[in-house]
Amino acid sequence: MSGAVKAPKIIVHHLNDSRSQRILWLLEELGLSYEIQEFFRTPELTAPDELKAIHPLGKAPIITDGDVVLAESGAIVEYLIDKYGPQFKPSEANKVTNLYWTHYAEGSLMPILVNQLIFTIVPERAPFFLRPLLWLVFGQLRAKLTEPRLRENAAWIVSHLEKTPGEWFAGDDHPTSADFMMVFALEAWSSRGVDYLPKLKQYVEKIHARPAYKRGLERGGKYAYA
Repeated sequence: MSGAVKAPKIIVHHLNDSRSQRILWLLEELGLSYEIQEFFRTPELTAPDELKAIHPLGKAPIITDGDVVLAESGAIVEYLIDKYGPQFKPSEANKVTNLYWTHYAEGSLMPILVNQLIFTIVPERAPFFLRPLLWLVFGQLRAKLTEPRLRENAAWIVSHLEKTPGEWFAGDDHPTSADFMMVFALEAWSSRGVDYLPKLKQYVEKIHARPAYKRGLERGGKYAYA
């Protein structure tokens, strides 16, 4: 006698303190069954080589859903919402706004934040006798290159949220792919004690208060940005 066909379980290949935490939040909002395979950063803060057995580039997040193996958090967010989460799609009127902020997160904001992080890490990890010089050089890079751009982007994001009903990025009364994408950048950014981000901190705190986010955090383990 043949049994019922068992639906494939989604597997999240989850790296600590990474973009994969937002995938757990989305999966909890969707109420989907999933399994976590944990990976931990190396002392150099990079993903371990074991992830390359799942995807050639070896970066998290990666999900498997049956025969589908998918990397890139933006692709994963759009795939999951398209397949399982119509309730998180934007309204017709807000599709273009949602499209912009979904891609702005990694296309515009994250590269600046990553540069800011690199400009901080390099002098911290340099030989002791080089640190004073490197702090001076990289401090100037932050002051001239990344900090002005971050302030400009902060003002742009805040102005958008202040005029957006419900203060979700697309303008609907529920989160959309734009919010699932923006959260990691704003978590990482606001966790650094920047004094010009109170509105963005409020947005992050609103997400952190959601039951689904809390469940994802509990399942994902220690997370530096929450």
